[in-house]
Amino acid sequence: MAAKKDGEKEAKLTPEQQAALVLDYLRKENRPYSATDISSNLKNRVTKAAAAKLLKDLHERGEIEGRAAGKQQVYHALQEEPEEDLIEQLQQMEEDTKRIRKETIALKSEEKELRQLLKQGADIVPLPELKSNIAEMEKQKLEKEARLKKLESGNVKPVSAADRTRVDKAHRRVKKAADARKKIRKEMWKEIEQYLENAEQKQETKESLDLDL
Repeated sequence: MAAKKDGEKEAKLTPEQQAALVLDYLRKENRPYSATDISSNLKNRVTKAAAAKLLKDLHERGEIEGRAAGKQQVYHALQEEPEEDLIEQLQQMEEDTKRIRKETIALKSEEKELRQLLKQGADIVPLPELKSNIAEMEKQKLEKEARLKKLESGNVKPVSAADRTRVDKAHRRVKKAADARKKIRKEMWKEIEQYLENAEQKQETKESLDLDL
């Protein structure tokens, strides 16, 4: 095809082509425009009068939305209504976000407890065992925080049944780990208790360690 020479006029669009151009522009921009705006933004490929008529026709056919804005009429592309499934999925995502946030807080609390035990009870409980427990909790905390950040950002796909099942399994694993750590705390307390002389000393030690038995 020969290149268009300088000064050569651009081929005039048919009414159908003009309508398609206007509709495509509204969908692409996804914001309201008047006939004057559209004619100007399309560099007068569609005149103001033609744009006004095309917009009115498209609106009457239900292909676009229109409303009054001061003394002029503005039009915009149709907005899709959210599907019920999508709403349910967003609600589920919100519930997952809340649950993971609570689990993250619980993990941080237990991490604090273990660090206190590491400082005050290292001579009773083997240091490698405590460090291993803390490392595992750090890993779980980072995983939960990463998932929470992703959920809060909104850059996630709708939650599927498989994802829900996986989250439930993960929750059960975390709960099982928490129960195991609670058992460890009780066993550690039994070991510590042997070195304490009376009930008052035991109570003070338990409070200073902030143990939840």
